[in-house]
Amino acid sequence: MRNKYFLRFPDAAKARGSEPALAFHSVGAEGMAEELQQALSGTALFDRWRGMQEDPDAVDPGMGAVDPQARVEGKQHDLSVDLVAVTDLPGAVFKHRLKLLAGSGWQLRDVTAG
Repeated sequence: MRNKYFLRFPDAAKARGSEPALAFHSVGAEGMAEELQQALSGTALFDRWRGMQEDPDAVDPGMGAVDPQARVEGKQHDLSVDLVAVTDLPGAVFKHRLKLLAGSGWQLRDVTAG
């Protein structure tokens, strides 16, 4: 089932995960939307994170799930960014990717059927 996630990044410049190699590089809505879409639709972010783990082979392979049809759109509002992500990834996988990219610098505003 596809879900539509409504996200807010109150201060896009501070929406960064704890590991710079995995965190957002963009501070604008368009760039952040593109980076999140790539994180949901491909394995690159997961593969980098997995490679940093003490025992990469022990990582649950389900956390590497991807949704090639994931779509993310963004809108800029001064310092804040709103993103709308549509994906069929499990919520735990979706939140894990967001934590890697943005740390705790994001808010989940709503979730609806996508």
